Amino acid sequence: QVQLVESGGGLVQAGGSLRLSCAASGSIVSIIVMGWYRQAPGKQRDLVARIITGGSTNYADSVKGRFTISRDNAKNTVYLQMDSLKPEDTGVYYCNADIVSFTGRNNYWGQGTQVTVSA
Repeated sequence: QVQLVESGGGLVQAGGSLRLSCAASGSIVSIIVMGWYRQAPGKQRDLVARIITGGSTNYADSVKGRFTISRDNAKNTVYLQMDSLKPEDTGVYYCNADIVSFTGRNNYWGQGTQVTVSA
């Protein structure tokens, strides 16, 4: 059984910074991809950033140059450093990962953490 646990959300003023963390635990053999998705009220859940084994990264155009995704393989943890935050960054941020466990490869979601950016 695999779990993703997020932390680090909160309320911040525009221009500020937050750092999100997501730790994977359980019967993990390897982690293929870890990433962050965002869902604003009334909108679909969209990719913010992801990092693939080996270090390749992808970012949504709206966050390029402001957000940085990184990964600590020893801790099975992914981070999202969010700088120069804007009100439109507000939403629930979900951690997502493709993980190979003893039962095979599956996709997992965290419970979500709220990020609110005030103008």
